[in-house]
Amino acid sequence: MFLPNRNALHGKPLDAADAETLGIAGADTVERFLAHRDNHAMTPLHALPALARESGVGAIHLKDEGFRLGLGSFKALGGAYAVFRLVLEEAGKRLGRPIDVEDLDRADVRSVAAKMTFACATDGNHGRSVAQGAELAGARAVIFVHAGVSDERISAIARYGAEMVRVDGNYDDSVRQAAQVAAEKGWTVVSDTSWPGYERIPGLVMQGYTAIVREALRQLIEPPTHVFVQAGVGGIAAAVAGHLAIVLGDARPIFIVVEPARAACIVAAAEAGHVVKVAHDQPTVMAMLECYEASRVAWRVLARAADAFMTVDEDDAVAVMRRLARPSGGDPLIVAGESGGVGLAGLIRAVAENRTDLGLDGKSRVLVINTEGATDPHRYAELVGMSPADVLAGKLAAEATP
Repeated sequence: MFLPNRNALHGKPLDAADAETLGIAGADTVERFLAHRDNHAMTPLHALPALARESGVGAIHLKDEGFRLGLGSFKALGGAYAVFRLVLEEAGKRLGRPIDVEDLDRADVRSVAAKMTFACATDGNHGRSVAQGAELAGARAVIFVHAGVSDERISAIARYGAEMVRVDGNYDDSVRQAAQVAAEKGWTVVSDTSWPGYERIPGLVMQGYTAIVREALRQLIEPPTHVFVQAGVGGIAAAVAGHLAIVLGDARPIFIVVEPARAACIVAAAEAGHVVKVAHDQPTVMAMLECYEASRVAWRVLARAADAFMTVDEDDAVAVMRRLARPSGGDPLIVAGESGGVGLAGLIRAVAENRTDLGLDGKSRVLVINTEGATDPHRYAELVGMSPADVLAGKLAAEATP
């Protein structure tokens, strides 16, 4: 499915609160926090010249979040950042003085953090980020996972000391249960989706993602003309689209949101003109994007800053994983998880079906984001036919070849 954005808000400035969250000052704050992370480094930006030639566009660049902060996913930027911000705010209230990121390891701040419990629902990656942030800050984390989350992803979260809670049903069911239990116990919910009365914390999570855009614009010689970004509840897509709209203004790129056809809650919002819940049918292989109701904050941004919405099928996502693992024509080897290459899958489909609609031609400069590496190595090996370790070994061997 391909759907141009016909919302009456399309092209209008962001809501004032969203502009503050996703603007330059917010991105500055994220960078300042990241500078205090021991393992922070700018993630790679790869050119895909062979795929660009095949697609008939001028250039394709892929921002690879599979290397982000040791978690293998862009989500590392959101949940942990929100936890740090919330711990510091609470410490400031309790201690009666301004507290900043360099104070996170102070004994009095950690004493405050030790009394805080952070809860969230997750498909895997967001929960790892919240759990890691809580561990680094000295707080407690309780992570709710639905029936479709693999044991490997659960183990990856539990390594950070989080308590794990299994929930029957899908991601949206786990969101509801996490919110209910947290309210009963006085915990703080750090969700990457929002609902009426709960917007600020998801906004902080989205603010963390602005680091991706800022880095990419620094790494590119020229800004992109087109950006394809995948969506679950819409947080990453809204963060990228919103920040680009603010910093580039009238020169912003054409922005396309890409979703699994089996879990297209952003497309459904675009069709209805507001957030709606879509029916849960067959699960999608794009596990990190299997969401059935858009974040209200994210939709508010995307209604203004996205130019089109589209879906891809199961085979599209797997084909991109395999193509990136076995590239041709000099393109680099890239490990992309089941949801990681979905933006690129959207570009490939758009080139075949919607080239004219989007103005894709030989001068187009396209940016996509690999939002995750092989966060479930066994599932990756099943789908690609080789382990992520073998892919990376091939990458190292190729780089070592004179």
